[in-house]
Formats: sequence, structure tokens, C-alpha cells
Amino acid sequence: MKIGLVVRLIVLLLLLAFLVSPQSFAGFFTLLTKNNQPPIYNQGSLLDLTLNHLAIVGIATLAATIIAVGLAILVTRPFGAEFLPLSRSLANIGQTFPPVAVLALAVPMLGFGTAPTLVALFLYGLLPIFENTLTGLSNLPSAVTDAAKGVGMTGWQRLLKVELPLALPVILAGIRLSVVISLATATIGSTVAARTLGEVIIAGLLSGNTAFVLQGGLIVGALAVLIYDALSALERFLMARTGQAGRAAA
Repeated sequence: MKIGLVVRLIVLLLLLAFLVSPQSFAGFFTLLTKNNQPPIYNQGSLLDLTLNHLAIVGIATLAATIIAVGLAILVTRPFGAEFLPLSRSLANIGQTFPPVAVLALAVPMLGFGTAPTLVALFLYGLLPIFENTLTGLSNLPSAVTDAAKGVGMTGWQRLLKVELPLALPVILAGIRLSVVISLATATIGSTVAARTLGEVIIAGLLSGNTAFVLQGGLIVGALAVLIYDALSALERFLMARTGQAGRAAA
């Protein structure tokens, strides 16, 4: 456990160092270039691209979380149970249409830039959050919910004070999956002029510069691993705090 934490801290520090001062790593990336190609991406700031990439993923995930959790709450109430098939169909839209197809359909309506990428990531992130929230709210300990009813809590009080706190680790597992998927998928947003780390990868592919491709891939990969581990740790903390075990979805 301690070794794993040390490794993650080293990865985080190396990532921060590279983003703040990429030229310090030029010696290593020079080994991957040919014909005097630049060893470090020089068509923009790697730090700015990374922050913009994270912002796009964060906005899309927040929107997907609000809609997916809201739908799951609706269909787990007696008055909304009949909408479960429709809600599932809506949540599955993003998985039915690949992000590239969503981008192709969104560009004529929204134009080039960040907007089509946000739409694609939003749709792609709905399903894991919806299904995990549905699972979390549908598998609550009956003794706890019965006790909440016994003390006279209203439906909304039970939802806010009992159900959502108990389901939160499982919901967070869905958000974790959505974030990791979006981090990788956001790179294709650069094909429609969104400012993401896909710019670095595409520039490397077009110029045959392996160093650029590796830089973009390593940053995205490091971010995915670090964020995944951080959210996993938060899930474990929440489960321990609520006395649960083994309920979070993988």
C-alpha cells in the first residue's frame, strides 16, 4: 500500500514537473525524434491544453451526473417507476452511438469547437452513472430504510439523509468510470477543433513525430490513473464511514 502511494506521488510530481517545465525533459524525448524534429510539443502550452482537457471532462461529467442521478432518483420513487425503461433507453444513447458519430452529428448544429465534444462526453458518460445510482438506491439495507420510516421521516428526508448517503460510494464508482472514459474520449475532440490533449497526439501523427504522440498519450494516461485512484480511495473512505463493504460497482 505504501509502495503504491509512493509510486503515485512520483507520477504526480513528474507530471506536474513536465507540464510546468516541459523543456527540462527534452533530452529524453529527443531520442524519439528524427530529422531535427522538435522534441517537445511547440504549437501551444501543454499546461493550458491539460487544464482545458480537464475542464471539458469536468463539465461534461457534472452535467451527466446531474441528469443520470436525477433520472435514477425518479425511477426509484413509486410515482416514477413506470419511466424506468424510457430512462434506461436515454442513458444508453451515448453507448449506442460512438463519440465520433455524435461529433459528426453535432458539428452541423453546434459548429466546431468545444460544444460538440461536451455533447459527446455527456452522452457517453450517462450510462455508468445512471446504472450505478440505480443499483445503489435499489439495494439499500431494508433495516435502515424501515428505521427511517419508523421515526417519521418523509420521502424526501429519507432520500437526502439516508438513501443518497448510503448509495454515494456506488454512485461515485459510476462517476469514476465516466471520468476515466471521458478523459480518453476527449482526445478525439481535437478533430473538431476542441482544445484538448488530442492536439498533441494528432500533431505527432501528422508530422511523424513519435515524441509528440507519446507526450499526449502519457499525460492522458497519467491523469486517468491518478484520478481513478483518487476516486477509488474516496469510495473506500465513504464505504468505511457508512459501514459498508463490497457494494461499489467495479
